Amino acid sequence: MTPIPSSHLANALQLNSRELISLVGGGGKSTLLFQLARTLQGSTIATTTTKMGENQTGGLSVIEGPTFDALRYRRKQEPVFVRQTVRNRKSIGVQPEMCNDWFGDASLCDNVVVEADGARHRPFKAPANFEPVFPAQTTLVLAVIGADALGRVIADQCHRPLRVAAVAACSPYERLTPQRAAAVLTSPDGSMKGSPEESRKVVVITKVPHEEDDRLTASLVAELQAELSTTAEVVSIEYEHIG
Repeated sequence: MTPIPSSHLANALQLNSRELISLVGGGGKSTLLFQLARTLQGSTIATTTTKMGENQTGGLSVIEGPTFDALRYRRKQEPVFVRQTVRNRKSIGVQPEMCNDWFGDASLCDNVVVEADGARHRPFKAPANFEPVFPAQTTLVLAVIGADALGRVIADQCHRPLRVAAVAACSPYERLTPQRAAAVLTSPDGSMKGSPEESRKVVVITKVPHEEDDRLTASLVAELQAELSTTAEVVSIEYEHIG
């Protein structure tokens, strides 16, 4: 699989004219959130249903304590980042029902892009019991993993390493092999846990090395293609385009 620039992700995903996209996992998820917000066709609202760093706004205009009027009278063709408030240097996200309401009003926006869990800047994770927080109207789930997690000790590289190890059926002091990563990405208790049944599912691999002989990433892609249903897909992203 040939990696694509992250700026081409929207085209590679062959998106519909209106999408509610939820991102989960690690490995540059917030960067992809804002990249999508800037490149999707039509007007886009970017937000989170959890928490993000206060300064993680992707250079977008910010609306706090959103109301329909505040959103309706913005410059509609410019993407905007919406949060409820800021507390302890964290952007506090909105309720998932609010994302559903925005998406349900075609006069308000064409797309909503949501960060549905956090990873504390780690390249991979498995969700806790209360995660992810998906809007029910999600049309597309992107499960993100950084290729730099592969081959590394789970306890060193992963957020919630005990959860990763439990889903992968190994010790947190063992390495994250492609087979174990694929198990977490495809398990009902893993990355897409609780995702709306009708939503399209895509695994996005970021931070892909330049080396032609990248056996770990190639092995992960093969594992995923063997395990994922025919409605799911895998996309890999060029390293230099992810912050």
